[in-house]
Amino acid sequence: MMVIINNKENADRIGDYLNSLKVSYQTYNTTESIIFEINDTKNVLDNKIIESFEGVLYVTPLVEDSFLWSRKNKTEDTSITLDNNYTIDNKHVTIIAGPCSVEDVNQIEEITKGVIKAGAHILRGGAYKPRTSPYDFQGMGKDGIVLLHKVKECYNIPVISEIMNINQVEVFKKYVDIIQVGARNMQNYELLTALGKINKPILLKRGMGATIEELLCSAEYILKGGNKNVILCERGIKTFENSTRNTLDLSAIPVLKKLTHLPVFVDPSHGTGDWNYVESMALAAIAAGADGIMVEVHNNPMYAKSDGIQSLNLEHFNQLITKCKKVAKAIDKEIL
Repeated sequence: MMVIINNKENADRIGDYLNSLKVSYQTYNTTESIIFEINDTKNVLDNKIIESFEGVLYVTPLVEDSFLWSRKNKTEDTSITLDNNYTIDNKHVTIIAGPCSVEDVNQIEEITKGVIKAGAHILRGGAYKPRTSPYDFQGMGKDGIVLLHKVKECYNIPVISEIMNINQVEVFKKYVDIIQVGARNMQNYELLTALGKINKPILLKRGMGATIEELLCSAEYILKGGNKNVILCERGIKTFENSTRNTLDLSAIPVLKKLTHLPVFVDPSHGTGDWNYVESMALAAIAAGADGIMVEVHNNPMYAKSDGIQSLNLEHFNQLITKCKKVAKAIDKEIL
């Protein structure tokens, strides 16, 4: 933040105020004004309060450089190494695949074997399901998380699942490798703050009505707490268009890659809501520079308890991975 003040007397008042809040700053004198340069991310200042002081000529917002997500703060791309030594980075395309919901042992085991064979690196599976209708399948809860963990140990594949509230943090710390924060919780700041205090990768989905700036500010809550392992995920936003479930904002990929060092993933399943469009959007996401994709896969989509219409079957998923490898190679990336 930069504050320009007209004279020394008014500058002293601003200085006293900032000192009372223990805000760090530097001052510069010009022939006509005094400039306060404030680069303090530990203390959040309200622009309107600063502007209310007598003699304030101009206030700029907090500069981008001071945010932990900013590429100006960290030029090197963040990489995240999981417990099985698989690394999420900008040189490879990571594939996350699995069912919308964990339903039973046979279902999750069949899907796990299928997606591993096709080339998936991480298994997704919902245990706590935030559904629009309270009458829809809400997931298996903790039993689903435990089942997901057993499958992980049996087939040696990292797992990701969506957390719903702060009371579930300890369970997720114990049983999953990556904690997903869904679109509806992107601005659940209490939850984000709690996740910033643990040493576990967080995949943060963009809210369906959120701007890119709001997504990055949500990521800052986690980063500020000390957890540097944050993955951003574009999953479609609400627009006036209704031919797809959401509008998948693929332009967010290059924008985010320019602004931040954090990995950027895309979820074409939720982005389109129709399995017929998932392949084309997944390939487009990789071509646009995404570091990974997250795809819903089911062994029998027609009988899935949730989101079957947007889930690929195992055959279609295998075909998708074959094409993904070709696109990744074309842009000098690799799918291991």
